[in-house]
Amino acid sequence: MGVVELLGIAASVSLLAGWRLYLCVFATGLAMRTGWIELPHHLAALDVLANPWVLGIAGLGLIAEFFADKIVLLDSVWDAIHTLVRPVGGALLAMAIVDAQDPAWQVISFLLGGGAALLSHGAKAGARVVVNASPEPFSNVAVSTGEDVATAGLLYLALANPVAAVAIAVLFAIAMILLLIMLRRVVKRLLRDPVLAPDPGPPS
Repeated sequence: MGVVELLGIAASVSLLAGWRLYLCVFATGLAMRTGWIELPHHLAALDVLANPWVLGIAGLGLIAEFFADKIVLLDSVWDAIHTLVRPVGGALLAMAIVDAQDPAWQVISFLLGGGAALLSHGAKAGARVVVNASPEPFSNVAVSTGEDVATAGLLYLALANPVAAVAIAVLFAIAMILLLIMLRRVVKRLLRDPVLAPDPGPPS
């Protein structure tokens, strides 16, 4: 596996961790423990994810996140709490995937992994705030379920096919950047909307 493919896997997993950190940890560890996915030799450092204790904790986090992410407002609170957790988790996953002996590569992978997870986390949290503004609760459940399915599918594809991982990382990063730009425009439009402006009250 070349450097490009290896960095592609690290970037893909880190970006997906910004959406579903516990799912990424649990699914990768379970796939390794059951033999569903035969990871490349370069990813031997991820063996720790197959530890029963790690799987148990990630599984509990996965269940909690699955339900919390589908309840209006609670999902935004959950995202706020994980503003630090997801980037750090994504950074550590990237470090484990790169598994380089050179400390410089470890630092680079940590910074890039954390930045990638923070990017996708920011886009997810911002989009969820906009979705929560909808008066009906079904859009929230639909978006959250879509994130679950997309994360699981893309994670499998990235781990099983290093070449696809590169494409996933590039396209996912571009999509998150575009989503953040779109969210910024939506927020600015909402702030300029006179209907949402605070009532100045009666004149004195």
